[in-house]
Amino acid sequence: MKKNLLLFLTLLTLFTSCNGQKTIGKSVNKLSKHLWYIFQDTKNNYWFSSNGEGVYRYDGKTIVNFTTKDGLANDTIRQIQEDKFGNIFVSTFGGINKFDGKTFTTLQPIKSKEWKLELNDLWFYILGKKNEGAYRYDGSKLYDLEFPKHYLHDEIYPRIVNSFFSPYEVYSIYKDRKGAIWFGTSVFGACRFDGETVKWMYEDDLTYVPNGGTFGIRSIFEDKEGSFWLCNTWHKYIFDFEKTAKSDRLQYQKIEGIGNEKIFGGDKYAYFSHIVEDNKGNIWLTTWSQGVYKYDGKNITNYAVKDGTTDVNLISMYKDNQGDLWLGTPENGVFKFNGNTFEKFKPQ
Repeated sequence: MKKNLLLFLTLLTLFTSCNGQKTIGKSVNKLSKHLWYIFQDTKNNYWFSSNGEGVYRYDGKTIVNFTTKDGLANDTIRQIQEDKFGNIFVSTFGGINKFDGKTFTTLQPIKSKEWKLELNDLWFYILGKKNEGAYRYDGSKLYDLEFPKHYLHDEIYPRIVNSFFSPYEVYSIYKDRKGAIWFGTSVFGACRFDGETVKWMYEDDLTYVPNGGTFGIRSIFEDKEGSFWLCNTWHKYIFDFEKTAKSDRLQYQKIEGIGNEKIFGGDKYAYFSHIVEDNKGNIWLTTWSQGVYKYDGKNITNYAVKDGTTDVNLISMYKDNQGDLWLGTPENGVFKFNGNTFEKFKPQ
């Protein structure tokens, strides 16, 4: 009798406890069409960031949509990251959220000009908020860091043609093999923070496109030879960090890039928004309207991306934990490479 009573009370306590926990997020039957970025966490959940409809989590069976109703600061999402404890961080137009598996909290940024670099730092940007720098999270505090003045600041500012973004606004963040952090900006080129100083580089063709307007440095990548790829295929860059240490700016040489007019449909070079190296060492470049290019070190192969018969514009590329390649798009959902082509992803 006592055992039965104890079992009943234990079950009652568990039932009451479970009912007392508020489950956030809404289970949905399909993903949004406006999925810009993809991320897979260490538990193999996929996260899809939308441009105005919050973030989606897919565990292989169920799709859950999280929005401002669940604690997100804004439903327009620009980044998703994970820390060493398994917390998920979501960069939104309204601020940066931390998700501990149960609740979203909004991190309160602290304005700072004190730049630091530690192993477990997370770095954030919010493209479109006209920020003059980047955000650094050290595990407890979020710092809103301002970039030091560019050495061409006074020369470039008068000829800025795109007022929608701040010229210092961050398009991309990348950690190189030495552990330094790079930032690609909308107008002022790229800068590198090595833990001691922030130093800039600038080339006109990395910002201004031939037919007018600005592109910005949307992707930075260091290949296995140590050459850097920055936003277009015209050149690759070899940086001399010993000379850089004695200079007020990044020191480098430009070397020949890849491709030509025949390969890129009449253009001397292609602009890419994302660059990824697959598990076989191939380099993949994502363009806005020309599909995806694969470079194996010798040959360049183009993969058109279509939704039925419709050509698809592309925002991003992502390599998941299994080495599979994904594409984010502005209005056609997400696509996954099947070994031969990129096909539209439809959750089971």
